Amino acid sequence: MMRAPERAFLVGLGRAGGGALMFAVPMLMTNEMWALGFSIHPMRLALLLVLTPILLFTLAHYIGFRESPRLVDHLADALVAIAVAAFGAALFLFLFGLIGAGVAPGEAIGMVGLQVVPASMGAMLSRSQFGQESDREKSRRLSRPHYLGELFIMAVGALFLSLGIAPTQEVMDISRTMTAAHELALIAASLLIMHAFVYFVEFRGRVPVVPGTSLRELFARFTVVGYAVVAMVSLFMLWTFGRLDGLGPGEIVNAVIVLSFPGAIGAAAARLVL
Repeated sequence: MMRAPERAFLVGLGRAGGGALMFAVPMLMTNEMWALGFSIHPMRLALLLVLTPILLFTLAHYIGFRESPRLVDHLADALVAIAVAAFGAALFLFLFGLIGAGVAPGEAIGMVGLQVVPASMGAMLSRSQFGQESDREKSRRLSRPHYLGELFIMAVGALFLSLGIAPTQEVMDISRTMTAAHELALIAASLLIMHAFVYFVEFRGRVPVVPGTSLRELFARFTVVGYAVVAMVSLFMLWTFGRLDGLGPGEIVNAVIVLSFPGAIGAAAARLVL
């Protein structure tokens, strides 16, 4: 008979694998992500892979595999998420015939490494999406973090939704067809959606408004600053995937505005996921 700790460990691994697969499948089966595995600059890939465990370690504070205040447990959660993501990505890329005999090790590492980011985020989020939480765990997950924590959650949401869009050619095509009026309107729409999702639409996890706080203050401190965080995440993703190489400043701004639209939706909905 399997002991309770062993069973809990296996159940946790199963949930992590399910979460990794659920969130990574769109990118596992996307041609742009395969191509990037061959073409991404090694230093940019290395930077992305260095930042991933830092992001997961911080994310584990809010929604790790278990409720624990210990930093060592957060680190363990992050490493388990990465291990599950890497194994799952390698397995399915092999089953798809994309890595294996005839593929250079460096290219295989690049393809798997890119998939580790979304898959590890999915693995880390598996408890909130698929697991059963105690009342205490649920209270901790839905409690309002400090200001920097709120901005971090927005950044995770932006990364989560824009990661599979940033490598696509459509982002660049849209950015080339938009006029200045279109860009300003898209920024306004992104800000409006962010503010409405977080403060007015009755979704689960809606951020509570402190009594006495004006709408202007909320808009300035969270929505505008949050959009700036989204824009920085978008800029980093486009740069990492080489989409900004050879572009002028105006073209870079255009591309960032376009990618910041899905990023803003992800940032606003982050509390729903977390």
